[in-house]
This record gives sequence, C-alpha cells and structure tokens, in this order.
Amino acid sequence: MRPDLFQSPDYYLLDELLSDEHKMVRDAARAWVKKEVSPIIEDFAQRAEFPHQIVKGLGEIGGFGPYIPVEYGGAGLDQISYGLIMQEIERGDSGVRSTSSVQSSLVMYPIWKYGNEEQRMKYLPKLATGEFIGCFGLTEPDYGSNPGGMVTNFKDMGDHYLLNGAKMWISNAPFADIAVVWAKNEEGRIHGLIVERGMEGFSTPETHNKWSLRASATGELIFDNVKVPKENLLPNKSGLGAPLGCLDSARYGIAWGAIGAAMDCYDTALRYSKERIQFDKPIGATQLQQKKLAEMITEITKAQLLTWRLGVLRNDGKATTAQISMAKRNNVDMALTIARDARQMLGGMGITGEYSIMRHMMNLESVVTYEGTHDIHLLITGMDVTGFPAFK
Repeated sequence: MRPDLFQSPDYYLLDELLSDEHKMVRDAARAWVKKEVSPIIEDFAQRAEFPHQIVKGLGEIGGFGPYIPVEYGGAGLDQISYGLIMQEIERGDSGVRSTSSVQSSLVMYPIWKYGNEEQRMKYLPKLATGEFIGCFGLTEPDYGSNPGGMVTNFKDMGDHYLLNGAKMWISNAPFADIAVVWAKNEEGRIHGLIVERGMEGFSTPETHNKWSLRASATGELIFDNVKVPKENLLPNKSGLGAPLGCLDSARYGIAWGAIGAAMDCYDTALRYSKERIQFDKPIGATQLQQKKLAEMITEITKAQLLTWRLGVLRNDGKATTAQISMAKRNNVDMALTIARDARQMLGGMGITGEYSIMRHMMNLESVVTYEGTHDIHLLITGMDVTGFPAFK
C-alpha cells in the first residue's frame, strides 16, 4: 500500500465559509481515514470483505448519526458537519461511507424522527457507538425505482405483527443487529418496523460476486412469518413519505461523499502527472493532461459550492427533496467522470490496487445507481421545474 499523501483541493477557499467546529470535525475524520482506512482498504476490497475493526472508530469520529441529539448518543452536530464527515469517509472508500450513512440516515434518522421515546432510548445510543449496526429495508427484487409497489407486508395478529416478504441490495444486512423495514399493512399503508436479529424467520443472506462496493457487506432481508412485537412499529409517520424522508438525508450525505471520492482521484492524478516522465518531461506539462486536471478541479469546486449551499439550506430547514436530488445526481456523475479521466492519466497503473482510482470508479458505479438512479433524479428535477411527472 502506498502512503496516503492526500491533500484536499480548495480552489475557491471554501474553508473560509466553514466554522472552526466544521474544520475540526472534518480534520479529525480525515486523520482517522488516513490512519485506519487507507492502509487496509485495498486488501479488504480485493478480498471482498468488510473491515469490521473500523466500526468503533467510525463511532468515535461521529460517523454514526452525527446530527442526532446528544441525549440519544449522537454528537448534536449540524448538517454541514455531517456532510464533511461523509466526504472524508468516502475519500477513503464509498463502501465504508455506505455503512456510515446507512446507519446515520436510514436507521438512526427514522428511529429519531418517526419513533417514540422508548425506541429512541433503546436503540440510538448503541447505534451511535457502533455497538449495534443497522440496515434499511426498502428495495425489493421487483421494486427498486418504484418502492411504492412493494409487496412486503404485515398483518395484525392481536398481540404481534406477522411480517412476510423480502428486500434486496441491502447494505450492512449480513451483520446488522437491527433492520428498519418498510412494509404494507392490511390496508396497503406503508409503515416502518424495527426487526431484530434472532427473530424467528428473519434471515440475511449475503450477496456475493460484486465488482463494486467490495469492502461493503451487501445482502438480502428475508421475512418468513416473522413475529414482530407491536412496540417495534415506528408510530409517528407512515406512508411512502416516511422512507423517502430518510432517503433525503442519505442522498444529502452521498452528495458530499462523492466529492471525497472525486478529490482522491484528482489528487492522485495530479501527483502522478508531476512525477511521471514521458518524452523527457512530466506528463503534467502537456496540454491534454492539463485539460483533464483543469476540468477536474473546476467540477470539484462547483460541487463543493453546491453542497455547502445545500448544507446551509438543510440547517435552516429550507432544503427541498428536489434540491437534494439535484446535488446527489450532479456530484456522483461528476465523481464518475473524474475517476475515469484520472484512470486514463495513470495509464496501466490506474487499474492496479497500488492506486485508489479503479476502486473508486467501481464503487461509484453503485453510488450512481442506489438511493435513486441517475435517470430517476433527472426526472425528479424535470418534474420540479415543469410540474409534470414523467416517471411512466
């Protein structure tokens, strides 16, 4: 493993827009990634294993529910701090960021927002430290971009609910202690249920043979007549808007995270361009390579401004779903383009595990698809500006 020499680009001096707390939180996450993630991540990605030893550290740097109030075990940070943590973690690896953002936005967030006080006190402190790991069950084998069509369901059996169905492409599933599962009741209304490992009929088979997010554990959630206690129903919000509210928070984190992957690819390519000699000069002295680098830093800077403004709006409670959707789509697409250009700049070395670029590129192929595909987010923006839904 090459030493982690990463230097963060800040072409428009955006650090001047950050508070001292923002910079302290970001720098702590960056230092942790350099020490704990960078030295091991290539090996774990090659072996398609999740590095369980980093879970405690993720909790310590605020990687689990940083905006959750202190009384529930969170750090009580703002939305920009959350974004900066996601940026730094994804600079290390998108799969590690997936574990972090699923725990934060798709497990802790709904328990905090839609749960009752007993549920918050029971689960959130343990999720914040990583003692518990959670997952989020929305996508089904036949319902991805159309989650409202889900067939997973539960019936009221008097003293408990009986849950049946299956979820697919679930990050953290193979080792999750709890799952926040979205299912329809007998009237067809969507509700959230907390399903705990060990409940009879609940299994989490792992998904193998992935070319992407190889250092992240992905699996299915299978529910075969699972008896769920009634106190495990999230009582304070139902309908499709409930899981979509969680996805707003997660997509916001992805918008920041993708910048981290892009910055790592850019920084690697920039350093390589100064060291790699061809035709008696560094390749960074040639016009075509400078064009690539100039376009990379321009797009990173635009994405940084986009997410910073979105963070301000989130802090003020003004950010819309469509605005979050735009940032997720733009920034992941930007990161993919930069990863591909950076890979070309490194030539054959770009496909090896000696550098991070190919791993980022493969990971981003998942990030551009999950939590709303590139095309679906395009249609969300289209509907927002025209008023006409064009999903079907």
